[in-house]
Amino acid sequence: MIKVENLTKQFGAFTAVNKVSFEVEKGEIFGLLGENGAGKTTTLRMLATMLKPTSGTASMAGFDIVSQPEKVRTKIGILFGGETGLYDRLTCEENIAYFGMLNDMSREKIKDRIKTLAKAFGMEEYIRKRAGKLSKGMKQKVAFARAIIHDPDIMLFDEPTSGLDVSAIKEVHDFIKICKNEGKTIVFSSHTMSEVEKLCDKIAIINKGELIEKGKVEDIKQKYGSDSLEDIFIKLVGDKNES
Repeated sequence: MIKVENLTKQFGAFTAVNKVSFEVEKGEIFGLLGENGAGKTTTLRMLATMLKPTSGTASMAGFDIVSQPEKVRTKIGILFGGETGLYDRLTCEENIAYFGMLNDMSREKIKDRIKTLAKAFGMEEYIRKRAGKLSKGMKQKVAFARAIIHDPDIMLFDEPTSGLDVSAIKEVHDFIKICKNEGKTIVFSSHTMSEVEKLCDKIAIINKGELIEKGKVEDIKQKYGSDSLEDIFIKLVGDKNES
């Protein structure tokens, strides 16, 4: 479903991502781990066709991110951390519906999909309120729903639970698991080790733009003789920085 080959991004003399390669099968949840500035977000932005690679490429649902970006965009849903980008004067429902229309969905399909998402994320009480009146956590859930309104095959999430409270995080986790069961392919970055261990089938650890480890969580734990993914991460990143 996703095949990343020697993906590289340079900004002038600075190499943000250096020859990163990995594969994600249909129905897998793949986690990107790394410190701030490691290259996670840049990698996701290239996969989302928001940034053009300096070299290398990736195939998303059979389409190339360099030569077929328009087709790639029809197959993916994206949500990046930080500002949600919601239109404050529109209601939650209108924000979500607008992105449905951008993806050429019918009004009937949009209506049904919003109903499903509102129930899944516990947004029914405020779905018709203006986005500008919502808390950060509520806005994040609306942004999440907006990103997947068109029911994409692939979902790219950068810190998808940022700003959410415990119950809201559980709702997002539950929804991600449902998506996995439906055969969706998910790539997301997170700084929370417990979140990654709970959700991910495979992970990749990125440091200073380079992929330094990848594989199934349990296989990595066995390889380094530790039950703590956090300890493994600190050791790998520390060793790499010292070398």
